[in-house]
Amino acid sequence: MGHPRKALRTASIGAVSATLVAGTALGLAPAATAADASAVPGVRFVDIAGDGGTVLKANVVTPAGADGSRTYPVIVLPTSWAMPQVEYLAQAKKLADAGYVVVSYNSRGFWQSGGHIEVAGPPDIADASKVIDWALAHTPADPAKVGMAGVSYGAGISLLAAAQNKRIKAVVALSGWADLIDSIYSGRTQHLQAAGLLGGAGYLTGRPSPELQRILGDFVSSNLAKEQEMIEWGKKRSVVTHLDRLNANGAAVMLGNAWGDTIFPPNQYASFYEKLTGPKRLEFRPGDHATAEATGLLGLPNDTWTSAHRWFDHHLKGVDNGIDREQPVQLKSRSTGGYEGYPDWKSVGANERKIALGGSQRVWANVDSGANGGVVMLSNALDQFLKLPPVASIPLLPRPFAAVWQSERSGQVQRVRGTAKLHTTVTATKESGTLVAYLYDVGPLGLGKLVSNAPYTFHGKTPGQPFTVDLELFSTAYDVPAGHRLALVVDTVDPLYIEHNPTGAQLTFSSPPADPSYVSVPLRSE
Repeated sequence: MGHPRKALRTASIGAVSATLVAGTALGLAPAATAADASAVPGVRFVDIAGDGGTVLKANVVTPAGADGSRTYPVIVLPTSWAMPQVEYLAQAKKLADAGYVVVSYNSRGFWQSGGHIEVAGPPDIADASKVIDWALAHTPADPAKVGMAGVSYGAGISLLAAAQNKRIKAVVALSGWADLIDSIYSGRTQHLQAAGLLGGAGYLTGRPSPELQRILGDFVSSNLAKEQEMIEWGKKRSVVTHLDRLNANGAAVMLGNAWGDTIFPPNQYASFYEKLTGPKRLEFRPGDHATAEATGLLGLPNDTWTSAHRWFDHHLKGVDNGIDREQPVQLKSRSTGGYEGYPDWKSVGANERKIALGGSQRVWANVDSGANGGVVMLSNALDQFLKLPPVASIPLLPRPFAAVWQSERSGQVQRVRGTAKLHTTVTATKESGTLVAYLYDVGPLGLGKLVSNAPYTFHGKTPGQPFTVDLELFSTAYDVPAGHRLALVVDTVDPLYIEHNPTGAQLTFSSPPADPSYVSVPLRSE
């Protein structure tokens, strides 16, 4: 398993199998819940000409009794990756009942819409503008009150569209990305299962463009010669690249995501949120990709969608519902299920506990120690609904393949909030390599519950020459009970990621006196 391509061949079997199941479930579940969608009162199915005349399959829901004598705020909903056009019908009906015109459309390249999958490229953003044009021409939509929203892929398209189109006054972007590269290539490490799920679902339900096929092939095959091209491709599709235009346009932006999102991790959303200058709100909840808002797509009560409705009510209708006076950063703890409000992201985890990583530890690469981040879409959903995060027996982790440091037991609850950071010195026997850091909550019997993790890959290092690693773990909100320890574990293999460890490679983690190693854990101030 030392060569990344061999790792890919081995791991891809499981990833593609999971894709076939998950992709089918994602694609068909909303259709099943919609039952006979054509029988839903007030729903009209239409074809909209997108960019270049590409046909976009869409549905329109208008308020009951709308007769053209007045206009209503309009909300445009691009579908999620691999989802059919009925995805948002339950929410569209609720919004229409509340006085909105709602137009949902199948993103180009998927299902019955024409064109190819462009991954929120220029044609997708142009499509969003064309859909707004259509809504203003064919529905009682108010041109001064245009909003966009979406889950996952729809979230990314909505943010990018708001950066390009001044007509969009409010956006709700759920489980999306602000920085595509920092999402599936964080730590310069390919997120294998995430890419496998997206790629497989795309092939199952749509038509990937030739460009996407080439980029995806270079990505999963670790074609470093094409790395810069892949990065530039991702930057063009990242709203953080167009931040100045988004801020200039002044749209009110609400961001929502899950702590354990294995496709678009929360860090990149939090960083982006801090850079927004207009009205803004950030909400993080337990779960994995799109699981925090999933029940709302089925028409069930859902906190995320409740916030989304309140956001639109205030910023499109002018309703004084108090959302503008609440703390704009709202976090739901993985441990207690309670909400906490903060004035901004930097106030989250304002206190810091540094755990020294003393001594020197050497590990052999290419062997999974048993510490890992779980399975894409599954493990963090289990944490959300059953409070069952990935676990590992810390005393039994094989020390030849895992470096382990543990803190002293704490006499009080440690409320981890925000982004833990690893600082260490690494010496490698090869010029390339991958390491994965894990932060665990360790109970009296040595069982560790995963608090957070993150990968890090390096290339072009001089063998035997020490170098510094600074790594942000994925942000979280987790309470470590009194009497428990915190443990940092570092190994070199995780099924979530592609590893770049040559055969026979070893990594040594040290703590030079002039530059001590540590993990910084952010804690909520009481």
